Amino acid sequence: MDSKLLELLVCPVTKGHLDWDKERQELLSRSARLAYPVRNGIPILLENEARAMSDEELEDLPPRTPIV
Repeated sequence: MDSKLLELLVCPVTKGHLDWDKERQELLSRSARLAYPVRNGIPILLENEARAMSDEELEDLPPRTPIV
């Protein structure tokens, strides 16, 4: 995921920051507890396409690093 694009994208539900999960090809919204898929390099930022994240998944995420 292009870092400049990632800086521009926000969660459509909360308007908050999204984290990139390269392994799963998902954009993660911690505040909405949703994981949005990225298909063929295109973020699918639709709430009905996102999957709910479990408490365990959220706890296992590394701390967020601020974008400078």
